This record gives sequence, C-alpha cells and structure tokens, in this order.
Amino acid sequence: MHNDLTAAARVLSTATDVTLLAHVNPDADALGSALALGLALHRRGVTARVSFGAPDEVPETLRDLDVAGLLVPASEVPAAPPVLVALDTGSVGRLGPLGDRVDTAGVVVVLDHHVSNPRFGHVNVVDDRAEATAIVVLRLLDELGVELDEPVARCIYAGLVTDTRSFRHASASTHEVAARLLAAGVDAEAVARPLMDSHPFGYLGMLSTVLRGARLEPDAAAGLGFVHAVVTLEDAAGLRPEEVESVVDLVRTTSEAEVAAVLKELRPATWSVSLRAVSRVDVREVAQLLGGGGHRLAAGFTATGTADAVLRRLREALAEVAGR
Repeated sequence: MHNDLTAAARVLSTATDVTLLAHVNPDADALGSALALGLALHRRGVTARVSFGAPDEVPETLRDLDVAGLLVPASEVPAAPPVLVALDTGSVGRLGPLGDRVDTAGVVVVLDHHVSNPRFGHVNVVDDRAEATAIVVLRLLDELGVELDEPVARCIYAGLVTDTRSFRHASASTHEVAARLLAAGVDAEAVARPLMDSHPFGYLGMLSTVLRGARLEPDAAAGLGFVHAVVTLEDAAGLRPEEVESVVDLVRTTSEAEVAAVLKELRPATWSVSLRAVSRVDVREVAQLLGGGGHRLAAGFTATGTADAVLRRLREALAEVAGR
C-alpha cells in the first residue's frame, strides 16, 4: 500500500492537468473524496476538474463541498485527459458514459476501497479494509504533504460519516481520523445534517407509499429473512435522488430480516437495486451474481424487467449465497 501511495503521489506531484471522476450517482464518499483531492491540487496551481457520468445535476446535498468551483458537467471532461483519477469506483462500468476516458487518458490513478476492484488503473491505491475511499484519499494527501485545512477536511468528513453510517462501522483508527478532521475545524453537525437528517416534506409522502408496500419474506435468504420495497418513478416524482437513496436505510432496520433490498426505478422497466445485510450474508456476492458489486454488507446492481422479475432473480441469488 505504501508503494502504491508513493507512486500515486509521484504522478500527482508533477501533473499540471488532472481530471477526477466519481462514479455515477455519486455519494458523499465519491464526490467528497474527489473534491478533497481536487481542491488540494487546485491550490498547487494544477488545472483540476471534478465530474461524474450521470445524472446531469450535482446532488443538492453535496454542492456546498465544492468551494472552488471544480465541478464540471460530463460534457466538459476532456476526451483524452493527461491524468485521470477514478475515485470510489469499483469498476470501469461504474464511470458510466465517462468510462471510455480510462482508455484515452495518459495516466490513470485509481483510489478506492471496494474489494471487487479489478485494479483498472496504471496506479492503483485500493484498500478494501478502509471504511471509505475518503480514508485512502487522506493518506494520499498526507503523502503529498497537503495541509489539512477546514474545506479539505470537510470533504473527507462527508465521505467518512456517510460510509460508516455515522461511525457505527468505524475502527478505532477511523475514529482517530475523525478527531483529526474535527480538530481541523469541521463542524460535524453542519456536515452530517443535510447529508443524513434533512429531507423535504414530500419525502414523508413518498415514504408512506413505499413502506406501505414493503414486504417481509421470513423464509427467504436460506431462512435468514428478506425484506424489500419498491420506489417507482411515480413515487419519486419531484424528489431528489438523495431522498430515494435513503429509503434503504429505513427498510434495513427490519429486525426479522438479515437482508434488505430497495428497487429504485431509473426509467421504465430499469431499476437500481440497493442491498444491505446485517452480518451473515455477503451481499457483494449476491450483487456480483446479478452484474453489480459493492461491499460485504452494502452492495447493489442494475436490472431490467418488471419489479417482480427482478425480485425473483434476487431471491434466487440470495438463496445461492446464503445457503453456502
């Protein structure tokens, strides 16, 4: 890992133009990591831009992290970036329409924490034991000798607080990192509230509809229990993607189920599926059987067809993995 960090720092310390890409539908870890590193490079005089393949709009809850105006639409990403950094991206496919830049870039640096990452860069800093890609980025910033001031620390903290579920899945060393970020001036409540505890009123109506249709299958997942819900385009009308993404955090609280899933309709008959597990089922393996990936207790995949058809395939994958 140290050699990989050194190699990444060597590339970035001499770069003059760097494109930093988060995965499609970026979360706080992906975009916070990209903006933290992008801001550090920008301050060194590097031409730095941050982007992602889809959707067209930056998530509203993450816009305040971009204090230097580094975010650009996908259409403004160079066709052949001199240096490309892919962050929190477990595969080239997760870059969506910007995935072709991996082949055209001069140098590709991958910074990630997904165990399934195939190391698609020229330089790969991948630590599957890190709770967030933000941790990997912070190590790289230290390797580069970057001063950890409040704007950079805030971006790192945003990724850390969300990917650890408010530090419920954080090691002792990660709590120490959080203390370091707070010492740099981060206001923990100001960062966490818009990301995790603030929704428009319409969110409540969507939840009432979606949760009313949730179903518990106690015998599924080899008898460990499976709970699922579906968010249609109609249910999500007028709401931000952040609201839809957060539904799984409520469904997963079902005490009778080891595994939770939420199907989110992206367009007619196309679904993004979020999977969560308590402790005993590796949902990353489940997602991989269905063309996706992720972490042991949090993963996802994209599927087409009716919701019932997607759930049928998901039950079969769950039975295979949970029954081992």
